[in-house]
Amino acid sequence: MALLGFPVRAQDNAPSHLGDRAIPCANLVYAGGKTSQCFSDRFLQRLQQETRIRTKPHFQRVHLDERDLFRYPFAVMSGEGPFQLSVAERTQLRYYVTHGGFLLASASCSDARWANSFHKEFARMFPTGQLTRLRLEHPLFRTIYRIDSLGTVHGAGGPNGAGLSAYARNGRIVMIFSGDGLNDTSHTQNCCCCGGDEINRAEFVNVDVLAYALLH
Repeated sequence: MALLGFPVRAQDNAPSHLGDRAIPCANLVYAGGKTSQCFSDRFLQRLQQETRIRTKPHFQRVHLDERDLFRYPFAVMSGEGPFQLSVAERTQLRYYVTHGGFLLASASCSDARWANSFHKEFARMFPTGQLTRLRLEHPLFRTIYRIDSLGTVHGAGGPNGAGLSAYARNGRIVMIFSGDGLNDTSHTQNCCCCGGDEINRAEFVNVDVLAYALLH
């Protein structure tokens, strides 16, 4: 079985630094209004069901260049087509992930143009940094659910290959990038990846990413 639909390690007690407040998660708006239309937020509710970590049940749209971003410890950035960030957006995103924020970036429906644009922006933000492919043996893939495969719905793996890449600062992962979609379109309305591809059962992958971000 590629992915087991039960928790391998439920977090019975959230770390004290999370407090009692519900964790809010941002859906970024960037590059003149580009944002994700089809990234399901159901994983936020599933994490709360499986653990004692409290989360807000839905994303909040947040403009990348707004100060409000720093109220959100976890942010999703996704979309389709090419894009270019403004200087202000680039500066703020760099500051965000190097000062406690965590970014999950995913090419909607495995869109190669978006993935290529993201790689260019990453290089501008972190000229000496690199995104490193995570092996499935990494603890992230055992945080709540056991993830044994990152195959895609259409089986093609997308032009960038099925898998997650990480950027770490001072030994801590602060960014996860996927060239293949993590949309989980089966749990969104009026959205699909008919013209693209996405990772199978992405909801569970997203749960592990969020839990890992909050617990490490």
